[in-house]
Amino acid sequence: MKYTAVAFTSSAMEEWQKDLLIAELANLGFDTFEDRNQGFIAYIPSSNLDIQALETVLATEVIDYDIAYEVEELENKNWNQEWESNFSPILVDDQCYVRATFHEDRPEYPYQIIIDPKMSFGTGHHQTTSMMLSFILENNFSGKEVLDMGCGTGILAILASKRGAKDILAVDFDPICVESVEENKVLNSVSNIEAKLGSKEAIEGRTFQTILANINRNILLDQFETYATDLPQGGELYISGFYDGEDLDILTEKAGRLGFEFVEKKVLDNWCAAKFNKAN
Repeated sequence: MKYTAVAFTSSAMEEWQKDLLIAELANLGFDTFEDRNQGFIAYIPSSNLDIQALETVLATEVIDYDIAYEVEELENKNWNQEWESNFSPILVDDQCYVRATFHEDRPEYPYQIIIDPKMSFGTGHHQTTSMMLSFILENNFSGKEVLDMGCGTGILAILASKRGAKDILAVDFDPICVESVEENKVLNSVSNIEAKLGSKEAIEGRTFQTILANINRNILLDQFETYATDLPQGGELYISGFYDGEDLDILTEKAGRLGFEFVEKKVLDNWCAAKFNKAN
């Protein structure tokens, strides 16, 4: 597969601004990001590159700072193999060890998750995923019907299964992610995860006791009504993919109008994850 590298350069871009821009670029199909001096490089399959869409994102997201970019089509090579060589295992709360198939087995940890590391989010390295894993470790999932919305590689669904969840629906709009969930549940000997392609329409009419949604602020706001309908009283909602402060305030306000009560939050490098209970 041919890939294109887009190098972004800015002398004034702050870290939080870079994270927001990267999140928007991921929505355009960019799947790997590499830090560099005064900016970063974003990689995308050449067939998915849409310069007009890129310009639109820059026009709407780049505020109060300047940014320049250069586009370079790369030689044809196995980029998944290239990325795998830089994939390192992680440990969450000294309990959950996330590794690839080519890493050493570590049975001394209570939970071990094996992820086939394709070039996508969801390996546990991003702060939002790590905080969501931490929430799953801290809370009771035994016997529950669980939704993993925006599931990526299925890492959250897999840990929920290992924590005793009864049945799990994992939903993503990206067919590569759905395929990845199917592969990773086999690697982890998990059979109670259903992977489904789609968005909020894929869960309408379903009932869950726990919802996990690691997406972004705007999608969460758009899907909150569906979550409120599909969670009964006492149900739990865990969300991430946004920043502490204004983002959390906006989400908490809408959640409150829909019958959710804020319980607690986690913050890591200004990224935020939050837990809500369905009150009515």
